[in-house]
Amino acid sequence: MSLYTAIATSAGRDARAVSSDGQLDVKLGLQRELGGDGIGTNPEQLFAAGYSACFASAMQLVAKRQGVDAADASVTAEVDLNPNGDGGFGLGVTLRVELPEHLSAEQGRALIEATHQVCPYSNATRGNIPVELVVE
Repeated sequence: MSLYTAIATSAGRDARAVSSDGQLDVKLGLQRELGGDGIGTNPEQLFAAGYSACFASAMQLVAKRQGVDAADASVTAEVDLNPNGDGGFGLGVTLRVELPEHLSAEQGRALIEATHQVCPYSNATRGNIPVELVVE
């Protein structure tokens, strides 16, 4: 049983992406680094936005469960597009987690490691692409 299903349609990297409810309607553009004009967002940026938002929300849930205040935390996702050596492409992710100063290094590491087990994006990517967790 699904809690929620997101539906979006696109015709490619140099088209539009539109969600079924109309809440998302963005122009996509091929990155300059890939030979495009760079006008519009791209799938890697959308993935980075989704992963950072999901991880940050999961971290608030985990912090609450642990009795830790992480209200001022933020997450920055860096998504790399890399050749995979077989003529295709793969992704790599670095999650940079900025934690409140009142958390010790040990508390912070425990929080993000536990969050990495809860976050749906982390669970989807685990074992498929490299994901590095960095506490800042």
